[in-house]
Amino acid sequence: LNKPEWYLTQVLMWIGNHSKFLDDKIQPILDKAGSSVNAGLEFSRALVMLILEKLAADIPCLLYDDTLFCHLVDEVLLFERELYSVHGYLSSLPSCMHILSEESCFQRWLTVEKKFALQKMDSMLSSEAAWISQYRDITDVDEMKVPDCAETFMTLLLVITDRYKNLPTASRKLQFLGLQKELVDDFRIRLTQVMKEETRASLGFRYCAILNAVNYIATVLADWADNV
Repeated sequence: LNKPEWYLTQVLMWIGNHSKFLDDKIQPILDKAGSSVNAGLEFSRALVMLILEKLAADIPCLLYDDTLFCHLVDEVLLFERELYSVHGYLSSLPSCMHILSEESCFQRWLTVEKKFALQKMDSMLSSEAAWISQYRDITDVDEMKVPDCAETFMTLLLVITDRYKNLPTASRKLQFLGLQKELVDDFRIRLTQVMKEETRASLGFRYCAILNAVNYIATVLADWADNV
């Protein structure tokens, strides 16, 4: 259960190792027979179906172990990325995202995603470098004077988007978007709490850093407004 990468990598190797044989030897036979079947895709689809069976059996066994479940999700997302980008798999064919979209699994995924995002936010705001810009010494890069915590937070949101963008239904994507909105609101509350501590020094370093953080986040969210 703790090594899903073993069978996921094995399947990717099988697909890669057989592609030339399927293209050079099998596809011409199918073409000659007037078949519309793509040998490589059909081979990949059959192997993915085996993975779906394996995941359906494994997931109930690790649903409530955060570490194992997160590791499984991470490995499945890496597998999917390579399957589509390297091996030309089609989104119309069965995929692991359908398993991750099933109710009990999906709700668990949302829960652990939120848990680890909040932990990340705790650590980024308690860091000594939280209010310091990474690029403070590079004038032409650091026009917005973005504190490290704001940049890390927006990267966190971007990573979450990247993880859920290939979900098969819009309703599931919207649930993840709801999580991101919760995280933005949570970050806003945290900034407000820090700001209240700094009101006596409204021209102080940290107070200005908070204003820069808010400006940066608002600007990036506006840029993302075109991303359906």
